[in-house]
Amino acid sequence: MSKKVILGLDTSNYTTSMSLMSLDGELVYDARKLLPVDHGKRGLRQSEALFYHVQQLPYLSNEISQKSDEFHIVAISASTRPRPVEDSYMPVFLAAKSYGEITSNLFHIPFYEFSHQEGHIEAALWSENIHMKEEFIAIHISGGTTEVLVVKPRDIGYDIEIIGGTSDLSAGQFIDRVGVAMGLEFPSGKSLEEISRGCSELSLNVPVSVTKNKISFSGPETHFSRLIKESNASKADIAYGVFHCVARSLELLVKNIGKQYPIKNLLIVGGVASNNQIRSYLLEKLAPENIHIYFAAPKYCTDNAVGISSLGVSKYLKQNSYCRERLT
Repeated sequence: MSKKVILGLDTSNYTTSMSLMSLDGELVYDARKLLPVDHGKRGLRQSEALFYHVQQLPYLSNEISQKSDEFHIVAISASTRPRPVEDSYMPVFLAAKSYGEITSNLFHIPFYEFSHQEGHIEAALWSENIHMKEEFIAIHISGGTTEVLVVKPRDIGYDIEIIGGTSDLSAGQFIDRVGVAMGLEFPSGKSLEEISRGCSELSLNVPVSVTKNKISFSGPETHFSRLIKESNASKADIAYGVFHCVARSLELLVKNIGKQYPIKNLLIVGGVASNNQIRSYLLEKLAPENIHIYFAAPKYCTDNAVGISSLGVSKYLKQNSYCRERLT
């Protein structure tokens, strides 16, 4: 008998993602394909990204079709907007929405819509088998976002309020811009992290700009760009300094937020959260604050459709109480 699964779709700024999750929460399939960015460029226009998603979704679905006799898709779940708030919109998510609705209509199965940000939060909790029932604080740090969030779990999904973040560049943009200036491919996070392992301690002056609930990365970007052009600093020292800047900025931001909101549980999600230097620094520096800090497993920090599948499983089970009873 084939296994019942939920198909998850996510078409973010730079990754096409597709996943399958069984009704008991087992990940059956997880595939992602980065959008191509020409060497030297610092990103894509939305129209370009949407075009590549339309090309790449059939490629990923072809992989799924090779094993279609092993499972039965009973619902489609997609990220169709950046955040779970009214008027949240970004063209790239039209790819997942359109693909999901077409499949739903053709095969007469439910189509569920969630936000990309909810997917990140859900993927983090799923990957570490964490069950948050009460309100918590989350930090979403990625190529397009650096936000501090008050997250209230709903029966399915999350209510999210932004209470802080950056005033200019996101942490991921800062990292990518420095990486591209060093001659690395975009996105640059993984390559820059490899280079940073050649350094074990901070040897550069690293500027940090945090005011109340806001971080600014534009000043640090200018500083590191100047270092690359005008100094003899090694690439390893620069890479290490970049991640130190992000980590130190987040440390100060969390401490400022903690003066206004009681932080018991802190969840850190998004692609930048996969960096080991940033993770280790925050765990060490925030230990005296008596905050329970949770990270997604590194594989599920970056953009993926796993969290969207998991949310789809919850919604399907709620709508089909017989299935829930069978599983329990």
